[in-house]
Amino acid sequence: MRKFLKTLPMKLYLLLLAAVLFSFFSNDFGLVDIQKTAIILAAGVDKTENGFLLTAQIAVPKGSDRTTGGTSSVEIEAEGKTVSDCVTSIYSKTGWVPKLVFCDLIVLGEETAKSDVISHLNYFLRNEYMPDSCLVAVCEGSAKELLSSTSALADASSLAIEQLFSDAAQKSGKVMPNTLKEFAIGYYGVSKSSYLPFLRMADQEGAENAASGSSSGGEGTEPQKIYTAEETAIFSEGRMVGLLSPEETLLFSMLEGKVFAGTLSAEREGEPVTLTVLKNDGSVSLKGEDAPKAVLSVSLVVRLCCRGVTAPIADVSDDSVPKEVLESAASALKEHAAALFEHAKSAGCDLFNLKRTLYRTSPKRYAKWKDLLPGAAEVALDVSVSSKK
Repeated sequence: MRKFLKTLPMKLYLLLLAAVLFSFFSNDFGLVDIQKTAIILAAGVDKTENGFLLTAQIAVPKGSDRTTGGTSSVEIEAEGKTVSDCVTSIYSKTGWVPKLVFCDLIVLGEETAKSDVISHLNYFLRNEYMPDSCLVAVCEGSAKELLSSTSALADASSLAIEQLFSDAAQKSGKVMPNTLKEFAIGYYGVSKSSYLPFLRMADQEGAENAASGSSSGGEGTEPQKIYTAEETAIFSEGRMVGLLSPEETLLFSMLEGKVFAGTLSAEREGEPVTLTVLKNDGSVSLKGEDAPKAVLSVSLVVRLCCRGVTAPIADVSDDSVPKEVLESAASALKEHAAALFEHAKSAGCDLFNLKRTLYRTSPKRYAKWKDLLPGAAEVALDVSVSSKK
């Protein structure tokens, strides 16, 4: 190889160097002038009579110095027969090239989610710059109203909403986030079922839109909003068919084995007690030869967090959990597990992917039961709550 390189004429070296330099300095490396780009932080999709309404939350700089710097946002709406038409309309309205590479949230309006939402998500699934990890959620009311609201906690509503799905929030078991990729896998898989977190917003008492207040002398101010996602929308064949309560959402998270810092409520002598989850194991399995039976298993290790009544000083330093409290917690969890399974079953949602389990493990039983699940499945509950040793 060295002999070959030595035989190359100097002129060829110069030509190769020129080609490399030309490629380096003429390439924009996929970058686009920021002043010509609409960086979409979040997208809201609502169904209309004529197609779709897309609300794009676009990042804009707040200022250039330390006191006014940061990221704010502006919402731009566009209608079209497809979501792609809406994106094209945004370009024609603003002159900015819409970029989805930083889009971390898609919100579907409540009524929109009652139709096959894959038709709404199709554009995002096909877009090569769209991150697979993009979060997807359903909201109460319209996505336009949610994204256009003013957050009491962040510069943009989407940033406050994304914080609801942080790792810490997931470990609490209070939310069940889902991504664009995972939702599509559930939809196109044999179970044809999935779930999305359900967003609600409420006025933050005593908080006002500072920008509106300063511009109008304190009159006509818009209340700032806070957001919650403790409920979970469940889907069958792409349509929202039910809404899990906060208690059912927590149990669902425990079945996934995701709770490692959450709390649950119990009672002792009619008084409330709160327990902290230290360890969570959960699973859903399918058994039975003659008829399908789903086994929902949850195992928790907990410690005493606090009581709802006054306790002596010796009790404050004792985090052991009385047997009565453990039994109370296990009983409540069994009720929530039974309600969760029945809720999904009656809605026709294969939330626990029973069909997928059969498809992968037993083709014979899958052929026999695929048209019966989840409706024909019975449930067995295996719930245990133990104290920290």
